[in-house]
Amino acid sequence: MIFAVRADSNHDMAKNTPPPTDILNDHALFLDFDGTLAPLQDDPHTVAMPDASFNALPGLFQALNGALAIVSGRDVRDLSSRVPQTVWRAGGHGVDICSPGEVAPPSTQSAPEALTLGFDAVAEQFDGVWCEAKGPIIAVHYRQAPGTAEALGSQLSSVLKTVDGYKLQAGKMVYEAKPLTANKGRAIEHLMRQAAFAGRIPVMFGDDVTDEDGFAVVIEMGGFAVKIGEGDSLAQYRLETPNDVAEWLNKVNSQ
Repeated sequence: MIFAVRADSNHDMAKNTPPPTDILNDHALFLDFDGTLAPLQDDPHTVAMPDASFNALPGLFQALNGALAIVSGRDVRDLSSRVPQTVWRAGGHGVDICSPGEVAPPSTQSAPEALTLGFDAVAEQFDGVWCEAKGPIIAVHYRQAPGTAEALGSQLSSVLKTVDGYKLQAGKMVYEAKPLTANKGRAIEHLMRQAAFAGRIPVMFGDDVTDEDGFAVVIEMGGFAVKIGEGDSLAQYRLETPNDVAEWLNKVNSQ
């Protein structure tokens, strides 16, 4: 079962309280990267986790008997360069998944040429807007041109109408064109069938619209979700910043 959550969802279940920390015995942990484990930056290439989070992950992975995964919109090769490779990594919103210790193979996927050319042509019309290829996904960043959001989104939507099997999703100062199969909820469902995760209660942390698909799945499975930062969410709990996530991870790790 896959859950789709709209960017304009009015759901706001997230309490302004931190999540419980007694998760080691029977839970599985799924963590978004940008905006959750690592603070957002104007240039996504400069994003990095605080040492407190990076250093906590290997110990948590062991304490959870391997039931820990980073689930990100980044290409899995890029993601693997920023997180410990000793944990599960799901990149491209779940398009590519690497098991602990697995070296991410060279990418064999790319977006359709018509989509790439169309998005490049749109981006060239706006100062401060640029496209990032992430395997089969194209991200259009406009953090340096926030006033372009409406016009940019309209033109990108028009391009996408000419390409089958893709959808456009809005995030924090970014639009992403991604295959219909690229879904964090789908990735979590897949991982929960793996031996390390099977029988555990899922928990997910995330900050953006794409994380709501994952939130819906973990809640449906009897787990809980944690929203990072402001905004409406399906999540039952909330933390304010990636530094708060680091503090929570270390509290769990110290038990």
